[in-house]
Amino acid sequence: MKIHNQDIESHNAPRIAKHQRAFQYIRSEVPEVEAVIERLQQFQIAIPSWALGTGGTRFGRFSGKGEPGTLEQKIEDVGLLHALNQSSGAISLHIPWDNVDDATKVKELASSLGLSFDAVNSNTFQDQDAQELSYKFGSLHHVDPAVRKQAVQHNIDVINRGIELGSKSLTVWLADGSSFPGQLNFREAFQNTLSSLQEIYAHLPEDWKLFVEYKAFEPFFYSMTIGDWGQSLLLANKLGPKAYTLVDLGHHLPNANIEQIVSLLLMEGKLGGFHFNDSKYSDDDLTAGSIKPYQLFLIFNELIDGLDHLGWDHATGLGWMIDASHNMKDPLVDLLQSVEAIQIAYAQALLVNRSALKQAQAKNDVVGAQEILQDAFRTDVRPIVAEARLRSGAALQPVRMFNDLEIRKRLIEERGENTVATGL
Repeated sequence: MKIHNQDIESHNAPRIAKHQRAFQYIRSEVPEVEAVIERLQQFQIAIPSWALGTGGTRFGRFSGKGEPGTLEQKIEDVGLLHALNQSSGAISLHIPWDNVDDATKVKELASSLGLSFDAVNSNTFQDQDAQELSYKFGSLHHVDPAVRKQAVQHNIDVINRGIELGSKSLTVWLADGSSFPGQLNFREAFQNTLSSLQEIYAHLPEDWKLFVEYKAFEPFFYSMTIGDWGQSLLLANKLGPKAYTLVDLGHHLPNANIEQIVSLLLMEGKLGGFHFNDSKYSDDDLTAGSIKPYQLFLIFNELIDGLDHLGWDHATGLGWMIDASHNMKDPLVDLLQSVEAIQIAYAQALLVNRSALKQAQAKNDVVGAQEILQDAFRTDVRPIVAEARLRSGAALQPVRMFNDLEIRKRLIEERGENTVATGL
């Protein structure tokens, strides 16, 4: 299905007056509102193809109805999201979950929906059908050179497919690790990983980036070969200027200071991208901003400070993407909520009085610094975010419109009740 301009207009018409009252108030309170709106309109958050279906847990997967059963249907679902919010203009594919038989045809479909292709993601954390060698004991770090060679070739194949689609970056996340002491030689595992990544790096086009993702634990529980941001940064530095660290908000031990991590990575010019989600315990993959909205704001506060210091464009300087697993909610609704939560945190961080904050820091004015940050965080920027959508031709209330149009019901009618999306 497609959402047409008249659908958006019909949804917005009865809500315009109430929105304008709220927006005019915030406009009177926030002098820089126009600059914030312009930033929001430019800011796009890529949608991962694997998040368009119901995600699984270690205990089971309860698939929903009307899930996208093909790559084309996944692209169409992202098109629905983008039509509703005009902020989801890119899709991130996971290969081989997303087999691209005809790249030209796939690109044409995406373009017709106003979409481009963000980072392509390789998969060496699962064994695929007809795969010759197993990744049970790792991939790029494996003790067997033949397994490493197979994993390297897969990443090269993913790069080649990404080139066909117009992508400009490769994300590598490794499940490599160990669950028992003595199982693995840490030094050799790291060196094998570096050697493998160097082979992959050599195949990157000049205008591409390699994102090295890390994770503290899971699926292994004694060690992960790329277990934290320091190990990822070490690899990125050794690989070269096209390699960067990718931060997934769930890939940290509890209470890690993620805002400090991103600040230091930006200081080194080595922060490449973001996977947004939220968590109570670790890699819960919950809706962005649903558990720790203040942390999300604080992360954006550091991101803006670091990006501005480097002179990097907010919209294009980093790769922005959601990475979530939807077990309880309709995946499309969850993604709409995540995008809006990210926009809200970004808009709030744009309101921080940075000159005043700098002065407070220079005087060790702890109370003043807290007041400056919390004043921005406590500002209700939802009318500003809605105005940015309105000016871009999107829905004032995307979730409400999704429900009013009965989009899931219509997708079930088109696809049936038993389709299951590939991926998590």
